[in-house]
Amino acid sequence: MKKQKKNFSVLLTAVTTTFVITIGSISLAADKTGKSENTANSQTTGTAVEALADGCAVSEVPALASGQALFEIPALAASNASLSVKQAKADYNAKLEAERKAAEEAEQKRLEEARIAEEKRLAEEKRLAEEALAVSSDVIETSQSPAMDVSPSEQELLAALIFCEAGNQPYEGQVAVGAVVMNRVRSGVYPNSIAEVIYQSGQFTPAMTGWLDSILANGGYTDSAMQAAADALAGSNPIGDLLYFDCGGWGYQIGDHFFH
Repeated sequence: MKKQKKNFSVLLTAVTTTFVITIGSISLAADKTGKSENTANSQTTGTAVEALADGCAVSEVPALASGQALFEIPALAASNASLSVKQAKADYNAKLEAERKAAEEAEQKRLEEARIAEEKRLAEEKRLAEEALAVSSDVIETSQSPAMDVSPSEQELLAALIFCEAGNQPYEGQVAVGAVVMNRVRSGVYPNSIAEVIYQSGQFTPAMTGWLDSILANGGYTDSAMQAAADALAGSNPIGDLLYFDCGGWGYQIGDHFFH
């Protein structure tokens, strides 16, 4: 009986030892297998990273091992990102082109409006000039004022004024200056004598500066001015009933003077 117990004890010990050795072998094998897989996974992950750094397509990177989804780069997401960048660039270029066209159209519109405005201005100036010419033509053709009998001294005074105001103008312009004086004498608004009209304060610059008196005293007027004075006194009138003249502005132009 004791012998049987001893044999059973020995058998139990042997079985237990065998089981422990088997479990240890399995653990060692599993540990080696895990290390191998970890090494392979590390190499695969490194290959993927290196492939991305070298510009390789995502589809060319080796598949990662199971359980490494955290390090995966989805090919679809990368493709979508690329398409988004291309679309954004296309939209930006389209916006720039639209802005360029809008600016070009605005400039063309501005130039066209300026051209039309200039054409209208020129047309209006032409119309006014034609109307003035028509009026002045009527005045020249129809005007003939009554003759006025004056003393020789008054004719000389008128000739001196004509010389000072229009000595460098065409003969018609000289007669026109004499006609302005005669129109004022007849107007009822100004004094009724040649001398009073010419020397009225603030009217004729040569009379205010003393130049007129100097020319009159020295007989410095020309024969042309004396003849223009005679014609104006006789009723020759190229300006109708106009009462003013100057060297710029508006009115009927003769030489450098505008009569109005």
